[in-house]
Amino acid sequence: MSLVFVLATVMIDAMGIGLIMPVMPGLITGVQGGSLAQAAVWGGVLSTVFAVMQFLFSPILGSLSDAVGRRPVLLVSLFVMALDYLIMALAGTMWLLLLGRILGGITAATHSTAGAYIADISPPQKKAANFGLLGAAFGAGFVLGPLMGGLLGELGTRAPFYAAAVLVLGNFALGWFVMGETVQDKNRRPFEWRRANPFGAFHAVGRIPGIKPLLWVYFLYSVAIYVYPAIWAYFTLERFSWQPQVIGLSLAVYGISMALVQGWLLRYTVTWFGERRTVIWGQLFDFTAFGILAFISSGTLAMLLIPVSALGAVVQPALQGMMAQAVEDNQQGELQGVLTAVNALAMILSPLMMTAVFARFTGEGAGLYLPGAPFLLALLLMAIGCAVFLRSKPSVA
Repeated sequence: MSLVFVLATVMIDAMGIGLIMPVMPGLITGVQGGSLAQAAVWGGVLSTVFAVMQFLFSPILGSLSDAVGRRPVLLVSLFVMALDYLIMALAGTMWLLLLGRILGGITAATHSTAGAYIADISPPQKKAANFGLLGAAFGAGFVLGPLMGGLLGELGTRAPFYAAAVLVLGNFALGWFVMGETVQDKNRRPFEWRRANPFGAFHAVGRIPGIKPLLWVYFLYSVAIYVYPAIWAYFTLERFSWQPQVIGLSLAVYGISMALVQGWLLRYTVTWFGERRTVIWGQLFDFTAFGILAFISSGTLAMLLIPVSALGAVVQPALQGMMAQAVEDNQQGELQGVLTAVNALAMILSPLMMTAVFARFTGEGAGLYLPGAPFLLALLLMAIGCAVFLRSKPSVA
């Protein structure tokens, strides 16, 4: 039951994100006023504030879970996450929205702690495939979350936040009764601040042979792939005039596709090609999707392209599996904290970059109207990451 709870935690985390994405443009314009382009910039600011807190605190919480266990860290994170959604639901000013994102970012340890739990229970040869289960759970959450968000959005921009809070509190109650602890004396590591702060954690993990170039690839890939949550709602509204229901449907299609790719297809690709070739093939599918979305004008074609773009979802769990095999058992929490911090650092940069590019190419006075311009930037960043990966030594694959 502990594994079911951990997978449910990731799924509900994704549901919470998917619930609110379709209504974020309307929420921000309702609170702040202004144009859609200005709302996109504010959306980038909120995402970045969340990511800064996550960057600073994820390594701390990851190292803390190596010391005190996965259970207490995960349960406390869930409880405070529910409070974060309630604050967002009640916020009447941008300052309260910012406060909610700060609080949520500090305790956003659910995914990294779940990853450490999966690493604890997985033999080396199954780590990548089992990380795929986390991705599948995340994708399943995206099936239900956006659909519910689109429907609840018809009741008002606040309704999805209340629904997300209820889901998280329900999962907290389940975890309280069923989650076991995987950190025992044999894989427990004392908490050390010099390794727990993000810079110390990066230094400690980066010294492991073969890890540093993979961290760079993971970072560049994350910056590129966050183009979707950063601008998808704004891009599809601007380019295709999609409303919340259709945006929610598109995210649900992506969630179904990603769940199938990471929960089923990944196991076969890793067995057939190994983690290294899986990463390369996944990036090629991402290149294709980015290139088409940059210039696409048909909403129908964009919807049909979503399953193809989801094939790139094999990249992150394959990279995670490569890195998890390279660290000691008592460093799994530290590694997952670092990877979450890398994701957070990408989230600091990506929303600001992508929304700024979107605003630059869609706002008043734009010399060239190109709503898909952020996808070209994402393609360039991923190409750099792919080049780094091809030059790296496959020492942990």
